[in-house]
Amino acid sequence: MSLLTIILNILLPPLAVFLKHGLGVTFLISLLLTALGWIPGVIHAFLVNGTR
Repeated sequence: MSLLTIILNILLPPLAVFLKHGLGVTFLISLLLTALGWIPGVIHAFLVNGTR
């Protein structure tokens, strides 16, 4: 995972997921979790971007 990805995971989780995976279900889940609360969005972004 690059430094840019880590920074984006923290600051803008949906953008980080979009750049790594494109538009899709993963992006929509990240967007929803970030809208519900920033911390769940960050956790989801790290989990998704760290596993692939």
